[in-house]
Amino acid sequence: MAQNPDPNLTLTSLTGVSRTLDDWTTTFNLAVVMLPARAEASAWVPVIERLYATLGESDVRTTVWIPSTPAIARRILGSAADTFLTFCDPDAALAASLRLERLPAFVHLRQDTTLVAAAQGWSTSEWQKVADGVAAHVHWTSPVLAAADNPAPSPGWEFSA
Repeated sequence: MAQNPDPNLTLTSLTGVSRTLDDWTTTFNLAVVMLPARAEASAWVPVIERLYATLGESDVRTTVWIPSTPAIARRILGSAADTFLTFCDPDAALAASLRLERLPAFVHLRQDTTLVAAAQGWSTSEWQKVADGVAAHVHWTSPVLAAADNPAPSPGWEFSA
């Protein structure tokens, strides 16, 4: 079961900026799409784009996390890598700190870094619940995640730290 992450955990962006999780959440809640470091993860880019299109101007920051290097993150995200705040975490420390068991995952963290909600694996309805919770939390419109180009429902890939 997912748990609150370590607020002192250092996360590094795709552009090389390193800060603690607590620092990254100083101004905004985080809506984190956590993708596996696999080529198949690129199938979730349209989902991230729908999240960002709706939540991008809200008081939540839509981010992407990949347990790998910047080069692999860029291969997975393509041109979208420059659109989203993307964290590269080769040691998978954030997923381990959250005690996630499956990727992809969609996680909502408050400004105090506490875990609000997490959906593991890929289920449009479970991710929609997290998105609805994010939107309610920041008093914003909820993104609609259901779409014809979504990946097929899947338990995702096992994650172990």
